[in-house]
Amino acid sequence: MKTLPAWLTLTADAATIQLARAAAMNGMRVDRLTLRYPTVGDVRAAEKQAPSDQAERELILFASLAGVGPRDLEGLSMRDYRRVQEGYFRLDAADDDQPVAVAPGLSPAGD
Repeated sequence: MKTLPAWLTLTADAATIQLARAAAMNGMRVDRLTLRYPTVGDVRAAEKQAPSDQAERELILFASLAGVGPRDLEGLSMRDYRRVQEGYFRLDAADDDQPVAVAPGLSPAGD
């Protein structure tokens, strides 16, 4: 089984990401972000809002799961945004031994 990074905590329902730098989320400074487990509806809503822009679709989905605005996530450093991405992909992995490379509904063109 792959060891989780120290900045990531997973439960059956959520991934909590320790940010490298505190960031403004919903008008408050936070040092961690929790993503709840996605539903089919979450993915479909993000696809509907950004049907032709994969990066925007991902941002919308992650913001929804974290309960923050997409603009809040845009204010993260790339280091912290990559942590959010990895937290999502670990949370959405089919099996802890087999991390998913791409989330459902967010697959590269051609899949």
